Amino acid sequence: MFKRDIIGKLSAWAKINGRKPLILRGARQVGKTTAVNMFSNLFDQYIYLNLELKEEKRIFEQEYSIDELIRAIFFYKDQVRGNGKVLIFIDEIQACPSAVSYLRFFYEIFPDLYIIAAGSLLETLIDTHISFPVGRVEYLVMKPLNFKEFLNALDEKSSLDIINNTIPVPDFAHDKLMKLFHIYSIIGGMPEIVQKYSEQKDILALNNLFDGLIVSYLDDVEKYARNHSMAQVIRHAISTAFYEAGNRIKFQGFGNSNYKSREMGEALKVLEKAMLIYLLYPSSSVEPPLLPNIKKSPRLQVLDTGMLNYFAGFQKDLFGTKDIDSIYQGKIAEHIVGQELLTCDTSPLYKLNFWSREKNQSSAEIDFLIQFKNMIIPVEVKAGATGRLRSLHQFIDRAPHNYAVRIYSGQLEINQIKTLNGKDFILLNLPFYLAGRIFEYLEWLMSH
Repeated sequence: MFKRDIIGKLSAWAKINGRKPLILRGARQVGKTTAVNMFSNLFDQYIYLNLELKEEKRIFEQEYSIDELIRAIFFYKDQVRGNGKVLIFIDEIQACPSAVSYLRFFYEIFPDLYIIAAGSLLETLIDTHISFPVGRVEYLVMKPLNFKEFLNALDEKSSLDIINNTIPVPDFAHDKLMKLFHIYSIIGGMPEIVQKYSEQKDILALNNLFDGLIVSYLDDVEKYARNHSMAQVIRHAISTAFYEAGNRIKFQGFGNSNYKSREMGEALKVLEKAMLIYLLYPSSSVEPPLLPNIKKSPRLQVLDTGMLNYFAGFQKDLFGTKDIDSIYQGKIAEHIVGQELLTCDTSPLYKLNFWSREKNQSSAEIDFLIQFKNMIIPVEVKAGATGRLRSLHQFIDRAPHNYAVRIYSGQLEINQIKTLNGKDFILLNLPFYLAGRIFEYLEWLMSH
């Protein structure tokens, strides 16, 4: 399997003095178990426990002292604890609440052990019947492959080297990088899908895998629904989300249903905790703090753009065009950029927002807001002339700085522009394939 960026984060965690047990969060099928298995090569001993297996779950349910538990784990796995570095990976930890409570004792009594826990349904249980040891664990979030990981998986070494190590990216690389990003936009970043594509280079061969993904998510519904009727609502929300992705949504009647706002809101928030969707809320902020308005309609982002394309039927349209801006009113382009921006941060607190200013006579909206240093930077995903970026102009007129970003299919470019009201500002035009490096390019722009 191909290397994932999260392994670098795991390596940094392992070097921390006073290291706490790590909880690796993320949706099912994003590659958590595979990543930890690869990371385990850095250790002298590795123990893998899957708490969805009854016999492995039972170890944590015997009310052992922490010393007895450690001895029981090594005994069960037929290992003798040596003097080297030991990694213990507790997978599907949400299946066993008592295992979660043991995490604090690992931190307090066995700080020399390296403990990682993971669970694809963990997020739905954090604020319900499982109590996490506050201050004694830390978190990382894993998402589908970003574009750089995609290039690595396809063994596109020269393209990856240019994106990683050359700022600015040279013009001669543009056409090839856009073609590769176009493929990434079609198939997305789910590891199993990317692995199969890297082997066969056949998009149609991926259809069974996409079907398998949605079936696995629908099968999980019973595990995180509190009752049968809520399971029905969640099942409808999953099935409908791909058709509504990219749109601002209302909870009431979501997906042409008769469900009320409260029950559909609860279902969508469960899916957000399970990291199958993201609800992006509008903000009218032009300077920190970035305050989302959760009373307004959110925009729906799903886990993966490849899944969106397959289930909403856009795959064929994308395959037949060179311009991803033209499909689904530009929402696929916007969605894949959102996916790239979400992978810029592995904190569970990291959220994306967009800018919205609504007045009686007119409204203005900007696709994304990101916080960079002490500034909120507006990010538009748009083709066309720079003079048409009216919402950006309105934002810049109100902001205490003069920087904006446009992500589009053209080449890297810096424009000095005046707003319609005459304020000078700098527009950083980034090609799609650099969306995930937006922070490095802002740093480069402001240092020149």
